[in-house]
Amino acid sequence: MAVAQAIEPGTVSPEVEAWRLHVLLQAGYPVNVAERLARSDADLHKAVEMLGNGCSAHVAARILT
Repeated sequence: MAVAQAIEPGTVSPEVEAWRLHVLLQAGYPVNVAERLARSDADLHKAVEMLGNGCSAHVAARILT
């Protein structure tokens, strides 16, 4: 039987953070903003959608975090 690991709210595993960073960079976020969002519990889909709708990366990050 596998043992479940408790994850603290607001923490992201390194694998998930790397995947989130990849998605955010592909969407067009600058590296520094993408790194901050990838570590956060911000809604990834909303982050990509906001950028796609013309919101600047910095404003989107401020709204989402």
